Amino acid sequence: MRDVPVAVAASSPIRLSTRTLTLESRRARQLLAAGEWRTAPADAEAAAAVLARLTAPLPAGRGAAARMRATDRDRRLQRVLRTTLHHLDAGAVSPSAAALLAAVARALLPWYAAPNPPAAAAAPRYGTGPGATGAGPPTGAGEALLPGLTALFTALAETGAAGAAALTPAAEPRQIRYAGRFRRHTRPAPGVWAAETVSCPRCGGKDGPWTVTCEGRGAALACPCGEVSRDHGLAPAEVWLVLPDA
Repeated sequence: MRDVPVAVAASSPIRLSTRTLTLESRRARQLLAAGEWRTAPADAEAAAAVLARLTAPLPAGRGAAARMRATDRDRRLQRVLRTTLHHLDAGAVSPSAAALLAAVARALLPWYAAPNPPAAAAAPRYGTGPGATGAGPPTGAGEALLPGLTALFTALAETGAAGAAALTPAAEPRQIRYAGRFRRHTRPAPGVWAAETVSCPRCGGKDGPWTVTCEGRGAALACPCGEVSRDHGLAPAEVWLVLPDA
């Protein structure tokens, strides 16, 4: 399996965040090649679901209009992102799988609301990173990621074959500094979203700079005042997707 491509044309309206994806995909390939990662059922299920989106063919018989084809390609990338986020936030995958899913989601964030915006105006919004100009996402750059991701997720799904004993690699501890706010979203009713900014339970600070320690399926937020919070209620995506791209 080759590295996931990271080159993005200078003319792209949004620069894709792919450094973490490159690092996580390389680590996953090394673990698979060494036989140190044989996916447990939850990991294999997530890999198979994402793989199905990655390899989904574009609709047939819809004409050759460039605008229509671009929309179809954007929709495929958006579905990859949504499936990835679903399995990331379900909280059932291993820490190694969660790190990989988060890296994929970060790279595909420009398609969060393209071509179809969320149904609710207050639905969670994730930033698209530096370089955004308000134009559409760089469809070609996004699709350039698909071959490498397809090869990687194919290998992940295959290691979870029936009869194979699962082997989950130990999570690599990581600590990241983040200056900014974390937003916790809830859905009190269908099509209705509410959001609040997470604050330090001791001093009430909301802007950090936080020291974020990724611990398995969760994350600890350390405030400059010294308080460390693990009961912040943030979903994995609400932490992973706003952190700097390593």
